[in-house]
Amino acid sequence: MNGVGSLIGSHSVNAEDVLSAPAGIGEVRWALLGASPRRALRAALQGLLEEGAVLRACRVQRAKFKPGRKLTVHYDAWVRSGGADLRRSVVAVWDRGEGGIPLDPRASALEAEAVAKGLAAPFRGLFARLRGWNVSVLVSPLDPRFPQLIRLSDPRHVAAMLAGPLSQASGVGYRVSTIRYRPGERHVLRYESSAAPARAVFAKLSRRNADVARAFRVATCIADRLDASGGETRGLRPLAAVAEDGAILFSEVSGRPLSELLCRHDGATWHLQRAGRALRALHSGPASLAGALDGRDFATEVEAVRRASEHICALLPQTGAVIADTLERARSIYHRLPPEAPTFTHGDFKADHLWVSGGGLTVLDFGSCAIGDPALDVGKFLADLRWWSSLSGRGSASARRAFLESYGAEGREARLLRARVYEALFLVVFAAHRVPLYHPGWVERTARLVQQAAALLGELP
Repeated sequence: MNGVGSLIGSHSVNAEDVLSAPAGIGEVRWALLGASPRRALRAALQGLLEEGAVLRACRVQRAKFKPGRKLTVHYDAWVRSGGADLRRSVVAVWDRGEGGIPLDPRASALEAEAVAKGLAAPFRGLFARLRGWNVSVLVSPLDPRFPQLIRLSDPRHVAAMLAGPLSQASGVGYRVSTIRYRPGERHVLRYESSAAPARAVFAKLSRRNADVARAFRVATCIADRLDASGGETRGLRPLAAVAEDGAILFSEVSGRPLSELLCRHDGATWHLQRAGRALRALHSGPASLAGALDGRDFATEVEAVRRASEHICALLPQTGAVIADTLERARSIYHRLPPEAPTFTHGDFKADHLWVSGGGLTVLDFGSCAIGDPALDVGKFLADLRWWSSLSGRGSASARRAFLESYGAEGREARLLRARVYEALFLVVFAAHRVPLYHPGWVERTARLVQQAAALLGELP
């Protein structure tokens, strides 16, 4: 790690090195944390600001590295303007010098529209190309692949859009804030009403949910199913699907995520039992619950893990070899285990998507629902419990037991064995997605999670 630190502080790295064939963690960390690229980014952002506005801070929030292709870095930029500090989401994309994100006439028109409507302020522009750096910079709410993001960020459009679903006059004002800004992939916006004490509304846009009417039906069916199963756990029921904007609207959920309780080991057992019963209810739901969903098989999951971990394999070859072996062993073990008929799967069942409030539990986020092996949901949740227990410094045995007993492990031995295979796969995914590249302990934490995945498969018959 000393070598990485000295490389970050040196002048021996340049922009071309970041995506070159021999690039290592030192070059990537230099792009994320090095003084020279940070100065260049700050200068570009300051150049986009209106006169009198000052860039106060620009902090890395997320990084996604595709070896040899691109490095995408997400920032929170804090700007001082008019006596107030404002936060704005910014994305910088490093490329190989082929021009990066082109600001074609259509995208330029979107940028001009945002500026004209006052949605860019305190920025006077939302796009920059860092000369000599092979870096394109986008500032929210600009996204050439989601042109509707501009109008969905306009309080006037929002007021008219929400008047129907909320049964209120269109004159109510809204403050719009960005929760997630992922150009080309997905976005989440928060609408806070001036009509207190109204709950905030969230708008979600995603390439995966291009058919928002279908996504709306799926989320509604899930909420109906959980209501019919006893009422102790609810599904977040969507307010509306806005087809012309490609967005689904949800009301704000009160409470806090189950992950927060797991980190503090704060009375989570009862909620884990509810989570188990809720997942069992979804897996045993009627065919109508799965009628509008696509299929999802084990081979697809393995390929997704391989793609997610490409940067680990490139930056840490030894750990990459363990990943390759783990994926092969997972295939071999899984296909020797007894299968069962595909059923509804949530696809992203984890503690962040289970919210605790008023003694109840609410299940969120149905964008990954599919027809597949129910062992996927069980395995992902077990991997998630391992993750949160590692952060809290406590074992996950009691949490796993509470969840599995309420899910109904008895008589489902084959499903639980397949779940262990999925658990190993998701530990690799967590190593790829949840350990930030800019974290000083990235090498050690990543290797440790991958080794845990390999050890877990080694325990299976």
